[in-house]
Amino acid sequence: MVSHQDISIEQESGQFSGLQELQNPEGDLFLRFFIESGQEFALPAQGIREVLALAPEQVTPVPNVSPVLMGVLNLRGQVIWVTDIGQFLGHTKSLDTDCQEISVIAIESQDITVGLAVDKVMGMDWLDSDKLSSSLSASDNMAPFLKGEWRLGEEFNQCLKLLDPEAILRSARWAT
Repeated sequence: MVSHQDISIEQESGQFSGLQELQNPEGDLFLRFFIESGQEFALPAQGIREVLALAPEQVTPVPNVSPVLMGVLNLRGQVIWVTDIGQFLGHTKSLDTDCQEISVIAIESQDITVGLAVDKVMGMDWLDSDKLSSSLSASDNMAPFLKGEWRLGEEFNQCLKLLDPEAILRSARWAT
C-alpha cells in the first residue's frame, strides 16, 4: 500500500514531474499549423471539433461558389464546407492537393462547422495568452481574422499568429 508520505517523496524525486506539468500547464491549449506560404498559425483548442487527414478526393468540389472554397466534406453525416485557409486569408499560393493526404481542421461554433485545409499540423501546445501581442504584422486581408501574435525564437524573429475562429465562421468571404 502506498501512503501519502510515499507519494510526496516520489513527487519530490521527480517521478511525477511530467504528470505535474500536464495538470498545471502554463497558458492555454492551442493547435499549431502551417499554411502553404510557410506561415505558422494557432487556433484555440476549445473551438476545434477534430483534425482530419484526408485523401484530396474526399473533398468534393462544388461549381460556382467562392474561390476560397475547395468543396464539401461529409463529416459523420454532416456536410461541411472546406476552405484553403491560406487563400481565405489572402495568400495567392494555393494548397497542394496533388498529394496522398491533406490536413483539415474542423472548427465549430453554435452549430456551424467549417473545415480549414492546412499544409501541415504541428500539434497541440500550451501558450501564454498574456504574451500575445496585439501589434500585428499582417495584411489587410488577414487582419480581421487575427486575435494577435506571439514572437517566438531566441531573437523573436519567428511569428505565430492566433486566428479568431468566430471571425472566420462569421465572415462574408464565404458568400463572395
